[in-house]
Amino acid sequence: MPIRAARLSDLTVLQDIERAAGECFRDVGMPEIADDEPLPLDELTRYHDAGLAWVMAGESDAPVAYLIADRVDGGLHVEQVSVHPDSARRGVGRALLDHLAAHAAGEGARALTLTTFTEVPWNAPYYARCGFRLLDDSALTPGLRRIREREAAHGLNRWPRACMSRVL
Repeated sequence: MPIRAARLSDLTVLQDIERAAGECFRDVGMPEIADDEPLPLDELTRYHDAGLAWVMAGESDAPVAYLIADRVDGGLHVEQVSVHPDSARRGVGRALLDHLAAHAAGEGARALTLTTFTEVPWNAPYYARCGFRLLDDSALTPGLRRIREREAAHGLNRWPRACMSRVL
């Protein structure tokens, strides 16, 4: 399946992918995450306009997964990567992360970063298999600290979370 830049016409599909992908959090006792609404269209448009939104396209060029990123402290930060459950466990998420790594290296970025739940199998353990390493709190950059503060204000610290980095 090809990876391409997200189109404005894809953005509502990205929201649908996020909702579908979030359902698996119910199975691990995190229904609040499943119920959390995806980013609004104006925020997704910002990622599109910045050239920091990609999709994995399935049949008929329809998105089956997406990744959006921010520039944070000299690197690219994975804001969200979601795969529709119908396309899960096929290397789609890893392909999107590798695509971002290549893009980031081309920009001269030092690393990819992300924040994630540490005890959810398809979060921190998965990202570790994709080359990310846990960051100690003392290693957090100012931008990563701000991201963690926003997440805490949103209530995400109810579950163990951490920052991870993949050196490029």
